[in-house]
Order: sequence, then structure tokens, then C-alpha cells
Amino acid sequence: MNYAALWHEATQRYCYCLEPGRFLFRLQTAKDDLKSVTLHTLDKYLPLKIKDTRKATPMKWVASDGLRDYYEVELEFRVVCLRYCFELEDNAGNRVFFSNSGFTDTLPDDIERLFDCPQTLREEERFLAPDWASDKVIYQIFPSRFASHEEVEDKIWYQAPITANAALGGSLKGIIQQLPYIADLGVDVIYLTPIFYSNSCHKYDTIDYYTIDPTFGTTDDLVMLVDKAHTLGLRVILDGVFNHTSPEFFAFRDVVEKGENSRYKDWYYINKFPVCTIPMRHNYKCFSYFWDMPKVHLRCAAAADYFTEVALYWLRTAKVDGWRLDVADEISHGFWQYFRTQIKTEFPQALIVGEVWHHAPDFLQGDQWDSVMNYPFYRAVLDYAAEGTLTASGFLGVMGFQRGNTHNAAHHLMWNLIGSHDTARILHLCGENKDRQKLCAALQLLTPGMPMIYYGDEVAMTGAKDPDCRRGMLWDESRQDKDMLSWYKRLLRVRKEIPAITRGKTVVEEARDKDGLICVTRCLEDDEVTILFHAKEDTISLPALSGKRNLLTDNVFDGKVQGITALVLK
Repeated sequence: MNYAALWHEATQRYCYCLEPGRFLFRLQTAKDDLKSVTLHTLDKYLPLKIKDTRKATPMKWVASDGLRDYYEVELEFRVVCLRYCFELEDNAGNRVFFSNSGFTDTLPDDIERLFDCPQTLREEERFLAPDWASDKVIYQIFPSRFASHEEVEDKIWYQAPITANAALGGSLKGIIQQLPYIADLGVDVIYLTPIFYSNSCHKYDTIDYYTIDPTFGTTDDLVMLVDKAHTLGLRVILDGVFNHTSPEFFAFRDVVEKGENSRYKDWYYINKFPVCTIPMRHNYKCFSYFWDMPKVHLRCAAAADYFTEVALYWLRTAKVDGWRLDVADEISHGFWQYFRTQIKTEFPQALIVGEVWHHAPDFLQGDQWDSVMNYPFYRAVLDYAAEGTLTASGFLGVMGFQRGNTHNAAHHLMWNLIGSHDTARILHLCGENKDRQKLCAALQLLTPGMPMIYYGDEVAMTGAKDPDCRRGMLWDESRQDKDMLSWYKRLLRVRKEIPAITRGKTVVEEARDKDGLICVTRCLEDDEVTILFHAKEDTISLPALSGKRNLLTDNVFDGKVQGITALVLK
């Protein structure tokens, strides 16, 4: 038995309340090391001489990351507080008990040696995610480049490559006009990159958080957009840039003008006074090395209150459905805990999503964000399906690690992306190979979580890294790839029609590295579906699956997987 790989801690990652009276327990082990895992529990405060509350419950394998296996069990009980330990049996028949005091050959007699589950006394800490959000599909829009409500010349709108500050004329009214297209695509949520007053095209340097940028429209336009979106069954998420501001933001201007006498001096990280705003000689913290994006000190109570109130204002005024938070991991946990409390108290169904480019379970324990933009997923998809540098088992390993190390509530809210306004277009990264983009899209849309489609990917838009990835949306149908659009629509339709794809328990998970094949079977109640991903151009035979219907083509599967593709068999 590999003792070094065994891990459990009584925290929100490994032991937590799902709902009153129901709890999840998780254990990490070495891959393929154990034959069985059993959870032993008993009441912490009720002596055995009064009542025997001991219970043994088998745990089930749920995921593997290539090195480790993860076991879970959901347990219902109503006691004041619980004590527990794990019984482990390896493939050689060796048996050991794992408790808070380490490893023993027998079940510990001393209750104080067991793990403690005080979460039974702290049910208010449970992860309360929005009821509506799980497994929904996001559509990301870069407003200045998506749609104009006025006629724009093709040579302006379709310029490529495109420069960072090219003004194309995109507007909120333009988005309103295209809402039927978005709804027909089959997505559920619109995410708008920043729309507040700024001198830039991207708007990530906000001057006024209470004013819609005049190039996009007005507050009334946003209210109308949200109202019409809701009528079509779509929700709207805004982009909150609270880590930094424009140097023209009122508070920073005041600090520059008044120095140490400014009432806002504690809103920023000023190294010394007077403030110097000369590029690369600036004497304050900023986002990256951009002098024109001074960083906000959100441990300052006044600053924290201001930006939290901004978020509340737009939830109240425009009835938006949540916030995506820019460079959110560069802001303290303390602020996000405060922010969540204020937002969720008034708007418990608001979705809070942090931008982070790495695995971030410490932000996803129910006290800060609901979800993150899943860039580890993005990297794994590129490596496996676009560039061929990651094996099939390697891809499953990345997914298994996330599944085994993420709170279950957050797992179904992860924003699984294959491109954004910050990355090159997926088609570009696939070397303009549209079969590879289709495979990437299938991995994105046939996986649990909240997939985020970057506008235009569905019609095969291309473009290199920022800013070229932000070209004008292809509204000219002669320029659209209708086959790609049809593929996205089929994936989205099947995802919604077959809940087992995203909500089912994984019963088979197989990788054939030589063939570049991933085979996953998920089951939800009596509904079972098998999903195949094939990342190589050759043809392979799977006779055991022949006769099933491929839901993406509505044809009977003949047992042959031909080329780079994905299949959904039922």
C-alpha cells in the first residue's frame, strides 16, 4: 500500500456539507492501489453505552489523474457532530485504518484519534451556488467587435489582421438585434467584456463604473438588452474590473493632484509622494507593468465598499445575472469573502466567476467565487486535440485531477473554454484545421461544466493572439462556415437532450494513447451514453460499440472511427 499518496483533511475540499443532513467525504489514494475503501462513522457526543451509532459505508471511485485515484461517498445523517476514519484494503489483501492519528491495524478505540467533522455544526458554510447555472453554456461577446446597430462598411468591419484600438462600431443595440441568433445557437448565458466608460477599445481601464461607454450606448440600452435576453431565456453576465482603474478614475486623479492630502490615498498602492505617472518610472503598483492601470488596494474598507456597491448597482439597475471578475486572483481572499457576502445577501442567485489561469480550489470553497474561467482545461484541450503534444491518458489525467480536487458544486460551474479575447482563436491554434477545431468544440461541449464559446468560433472565425483574436463578427453569411455552425448546434442540442453527458456518473473511462482515443461512458439513472474523442487521422475499429446510434449524425455506428472526430453513442 502506498501510504505517501493517501490524503484526507477535514476541510471544504475533502469533507463538506451538500445540504442540511447530507455530507460528502473524499479520499485521495495512489492510482490502482486499493481494492476497497470504507468510511467508518459514529456520533462524537453520544456515548456507545447509550446508543451504538457506528456505521460502515463503502466509498466509490470517482476519478483518476494518472497518479492518484479519488474516492467519494455522500452520507446522510442527523447528529450533533461526527467522527470518522477510513478502512483501506489493497489488492494484496492488506488492511489498514486511516485516521487523524495516522495508520493502525485495527479500528481505533479512542474516539479522539478519529477525524472530526465540525461541518455538521457549520451548515451555513455550505457552497450555495445559483440554482440555474449548473452546466449552462456561455457565449462571450467583445462588444465593440460583435455587432453594430448601424450600417458599417465591410472594409472597416472585416479588417484583418486588426489593431488594438480599431473602432468598428459595435454597440449594445447591435447585440440586441442579434439576440435571436444567439438564442437559436442554443447557448444559455451572454458574457460581455467591459462596457463601462473608458478611452480604450477593450475597456479594461475603467474611468467611470456607473456610466455605459457612449460608444456602446446608454444605461437604458443595457436594461433593454437584459430584458429582451431574459424574454428569450438568456441570462447576462458583466465583466467587473475591480483590480485596477484608469488613471482618469476620479479617486486616482485626486491622489495625483492632492498627494498625501487625498482622501483616496489608501485606495492605491503608492510607494511615495508625489505620484509619478511617467511610464516605467511610475511609483505605484499597477496591473502588470501598465502604468495606466493603477492597482486598487481592496483591503482598504472604503475602496472595498465602493467597488462592491458598483456590482450591486448594476444587479439592481439592469437586473444582470452575475459578474465575471478580471484578474481576480490578484485580489485578496478577504475582499472576495466580503464581496460574496454582500452580493449573495441581496442576490443569492447571482453568479460570481473569477478570472484565473491556474487551478484555484482555495477560491472555490463556497465563501468567494462560484466558478473560474477554466484555463487548465483550455491548455489540456489544445495539447491533446489541437497540437497533439498530450496523450489521451494525459488529457483524462488533467480532468481527473480537477474532478478530484474541486468542490462538486463548483465542478459543474467551471467555465470550460477553448479560446477568449485573451488568446489566439482556436482555429488559428489548430493550424486552420477545421476537423481539429470540431474535436476541440466537442471536448468543450460534451464535458461537465459551463462551456464558454467565444463569439465567432461557431462560424470558424480565425485570428492570431490579442488583438487579432478580436476581429469583427462574421455576419456576412457568405463568409461563415455553415458546416462548423451546424456542428456547434448539434453539439449544443445533444448536450441539452442527454443529461447523462454532463450529469451522469462515469462508469467507463478508457484512453488508448496509441490511437489517440478517449472513450467515456456516463450513466444517469437508466440512461447511458458513450462519448468517443479521436485525435488522429487514421481509422480505428471498435466492434463492441457497433449498432449504437451516433446522436451527432443520427446514423448507426458501424464500429469504425474515421479520422479526427467525436461521436456520441446511445
